[in-house]
Amino acid sequence: MKHIGCLSYRKKTALLAAASAVAIVALPAPALAAGTPAGTDIKNVATATYEPTPGAPEVTVDSNTVTLKVDELLDVSVSWGDPSDVVAAPGATGQVLRFTVSNGGNGSEAFGLSTVANGGGDDFDPSVTAIVLDTNGNNAYDAGIDTVYVPGSNDPVLAADEAITVFVLSNIPAGASDTQRGKVDLLAVAKTGSGTPGTSFAGLGQGGGNAIVGATGADAEDDGWYKIAKAAIAFSKSATVADPWGGITQAPGSVITYTLTATVSGTGSLGNVRVSDPIPAGTTYTPGSLTLDGSALSDAADADAGAFTGSAIGVGLGTLASGASRTVTFKVKID
Repeated sequence: MKHIGCLSYRKKTALLAAASAVAIVALPAPALAAGTPAGTDIKNVATATYEPTPGAPEVTVDSNTVTLKVDELLDVSVSWGDPSDVVAAPGATGQVLRFTVSNGGNGSEAFGLSTVANGGGDDFDPSVTAIVLDTNGNNAYDAGIDTVYVPGSNDPVLAADEAITVFVLSNIPAGASDTQRGKVDLLAVAKTGSGTPGTSFAGLGQGGGNAIVGATGADAEDDGWYKIAKAAIAFSKSATVADPWGGITQAPGSVITYTLTATVSGTGSLGNVRVSDPIPAGTTYTPGSLTLDGSALSDAADADAGAFTGSAIGVGLGTLASGASRTVTFKVKID
């Protein structure tokens, strides 16, 4: 068997290539979502080996080193983060939409943020009051803790593959109607530059290379949506009379039963609903006659929802959702 040193140059080259291929398979390079970091130097040196004379000891000669610097890829994505439309009431202020801005490039990059609230395709235009950066990273808006964004002053700088939560605060028009939807677009653009994919900005990449616009154009946007939930209450009062003789005459001694009905419509809820009714002049309240949905309430101001103050009845109905209806009754006797 011949020693490898005695093989032809072509055979030795083939063996070395096969060995290199095995090494590459055995030691795969780690996968990076954003690719090789911007500014990385890719260096390569080729080697030539030969025998000065047939059978003589091998001599190795290196080529010059070729160094290529990895350019910075500029890519960004924006995604609306709320699970569904953010429910708001007409005239509400400081309503929060949540977005995620992600750096899809391979280098650290600053991004400028802006909004569009009158782009069409919705029922009303919210009025954006602030863009806020999630300073403490808890993915929830914390007034006074999270930082209000000022364009050109605190543009978020994101490392490769890093993301940040961004909040958009808006006021809702007072004239918006129940079930209407309004949208706000959040836009993010790489500060280094944007444009047609493949556009190059010479020398502006991280590490001194070029910056190259990626597939997203280095700018992105997404819509966030508000939806109006507006509840309305219909409140009515009726009366029935029973006289001492089994009839309905409105004479002294007759008992009047008043019925108060509150019914909520729309898609929202009404909070802390209360009803009250003064005892009419010329009548006297009938103790123990106060009810809510047919259940007796005490006259005292205690744990239940109702009370008689001496001159009026009052009943707390709490929060009423759309479709709810509550009925209060009480009795008085004509003096």
